[in-house]
Amino acid sequence: MYPQGGDPQYVENQPRPRGGGCGMRGIIAVGLVVVSLISYCNMKQTNPVTGESQHVAMSTSQEVALGLEAAPQMAAQHGGEVKTGPDAELVHAMGQHLVRTYFRDKENPYRFEFHLLADEKVINAFALPGGQVFITRALYNRLETEGQLAGVLGHEIGHVIERHGAEHMAKAQLTQGLTSAAAMAAYDPEKPGTAAAAAVAQMVGNLVNMKYGRNDELESDEWGIDLCVQAGYDPRAMIGVMEILDEATKSGRPPEFMSSHPDPGNRIGRLEELIAAKFPNGVPRDLEP
Repeated sequence: MYPQGGDPQYVENQPRPRGGGCGMRGIIAVGLVVVSLISYCNMKQTNPVTGESQHVAMSTSQEVALGLEAAPQMAAQHGGEVKTGPDAELVHAMGQHLVRTYFRDKENPYRFEFHLLADEKVINAFALPGGQVFITRALYNRLETEGQLAGVLGHEIGHVIERHGAEHMAKAQLTQGLTSAAAMAAYDPEKPGTAAAAAVAQMVGNLVNMKYGRNDELESDEWGIDLCVQAGYDPRAMIGVMEILDEATKSGRPPEFMSSHPDPGNRIGRLEELIAAKFPNGVPRDLEP
């Protein structure tokens, strides 16, 4: 219908009201922010091993279940698992030795299993939430001593004990909620170029998570030192691992292990400081290299 006595073009030519959609998007964005922050604050648990209060996305039993479910897929991405032979046996035995030594008088809420992967090209070691620990043959073959293997596996055990995976997932959920809010607030359907704002917000979120990941690596380096010593190995073996990784970085393509880790040269200095602080009178001479 048209206004009585009016021109049919009258209605069509009137400027459309603006701002209503923008206001609604702003309300939704604020709602997403509030929900994301409340959800993150509620993800607080006490670490059953360290006693620290952490924001984590799941229980320890859920971490174990997730790790077990994801382990076959992770192995498949690296050419499968090497299940027999002296190298696979050493990886398993060393990992279990580190775990038994640390949890000798503590309750272990995790299910630690140690896997040697067949991949001879990608230099990497990683841990899934709940205790599934992996090292590729490409990295394993570069190690020179059992102490170096203990350092690598001890570092990954540290990730599990500190619940870095569950923490990272909680942060990722928070970041996803905040970036969704930013995208909702910035997007204008009549100006498609504003979609770039959403992309920028996503990149910022990724950088935040990368920052936390690097801090996690330094924290796990300290675990590597402690677990090495408790199991009877010289913690300076971890410096040898960093030198191996540094050499691999300089000789060509950076190891996959370095994709979210601090530069090995910087970590050497940090490791030397930690070792000096823990052993002001010098590292005990009876430790294995």
